[in-house]
Amino acid sequence: MIFPLSFPEFKCYSARLGVLVLPILITQFCQAALGVVDAIMAGRVSALDLAAVSIGSGIWLPLFLLATGILIATTPLIGEAVGQNRHDHVPHITQQSLWAAGLIGIIGFIVVNLMPQVLPLMGVPENIQPKAAQYLHGVSFGFPALAIYAVLRSYCEALGRPEPVTIISIAGLLADIPLNYIFIHGHFGMPALGGAGCGVATAIVLWINVLLLAAYTAFSKRQQFASTRFFYGFAKPSRPQINKLLKLGIPIGIAIFFEASLFSLASLVISPLGELAVASHQVALSITSQLFMIPISVAMALTIMVSNRFGEQNLEALQGVQRTGLIWTLIIACLCMIGIWLFRPQLAAAFSDDVAVQQQAIHLLIFALGYQLFDGWQVNIAGILRGMQDTTVPMWLTLFCYWLVALPLGTYLVRYTDVGAQGFWMALVTGLFLAAVLLTWRLRYQQARLEKAWRSEPDYQSALTSGA
Repeated sequence: MIFPLSFPEFKCYSARLGVLVLPILITQFCQAALGVVDAIMAGRVSALDLAAVSIGSGIWLPLFLLATGILIATTPLIGEAVGQNRHDHVPHITQQSLWAAGLIGIIGFIVVNLMPQVLPLMGVPENIQPKAAQYLHGVSFGFPALAIYAVLRSYCEALGRPEPVTIISIAGLLADIPLNYIFIHGHFGMPALGGAGCGVATAIVLWINVLLLAAYTAFSKRQQFASTRFFYGFAKPSRPQINKLLKLGIPIGIAIFFEASLFSLASLVISPLGELAVASHQVALSITSQLFMIPISVAMALTIMVSNRFGEQNLEALQGVQRTGLIWTLIIACLCMIGIWLFRPQLAAAFSDDVAVQQQAIHLLIFALGYQLFDGWQVNIAGILRGMQDTTVPMWLTLFCYWLVALPLGTYLVRYTDVGAQGFWMALVTGLFLAAVLLTWRLRYQQARLEKAWRSEPDYQSALTSGA
């Protein structure tokens, strides 16, 4: 059954969605800007330093996304408890997620420190390896902080208070600039590490962020935090709760990893076409990546709102939130498509001074029109499904669309036909379109199961997950 959505309901849900989306969007832009700042400041030292930071970031970022993807499962778990009006259960969920974050942080620290051993196998030039390894060693110390921060961020956002995360993210971005300067050039008694200093600066910023957010959540007098303090009476690790987190979170992390790695591999697939093709692809991808922050922020807000309605077992409100979010997804995608079409030359020129690169990037941005619509749709459907605690099947659908369809198709079109770099973009649009269709099918299927479970089963979560 599909419930109608009246304009007053749409207006109400839109207002709530906007309150959540705006601070989340600013937070996302701040996190993305950290990498941009590192690249700019390292590039001013030398091309070698920029290359080392780029390679180190290319290894660090997928691991970062995998870890945070696992831990953001805290959001729907807390959102469900809030929807059930079980605020007393929020501290326990948060504490157990922090135990998991501690373990993931330690594992991440070890893995990142081992990654320099892989650099020769990846074909990284010998002159770049030492500085890239130094960058990875420095940034590895921030891995435990980013894991804990992911939980605290989920805690704040699930309670409907994303503002402190946004403010702290802005502070962290501002702190990154002088810290980069200190460790790149060597000031205040610190060694001059060159581009590798960006890794140390990033680790320090991550610890600053987590300490500030921990202090805020511990001492804030806002009702949401005052009624859900989790620092006191810290419980021992609970295997059932941690298993529940990992059961939801690991598929989320892997799905995000699949998508991120697809875009990381794109440059490698295109590389035989030459530096012009790679550069134009990177320009087009940089533009679309920045625009992607908008739909992914909407998706994160939808996860929060849907999880609340999921906890309430309110199917009418749940579908109202979903339809409102998807309407705004279409509006945002259309606006982005119009903006790309009208300002393609200006956008390409902002990222490159090379006329040839600009011309090819302008051509590739035509494919970004379909990319915006399908990518925005699939990421928001995925956000809705996370709010409904459905993550395993979407992970497999993502694997199929990105790694078994888009990547092979893109490789074939680029390497074995004459279509050039646009072949990978054609494959991206195909994979994203397929993901949008399959995830939409999954959402309709789960909604039918929900309606049946809520109407006829005493334990609706068992009915929802059994046989899924």
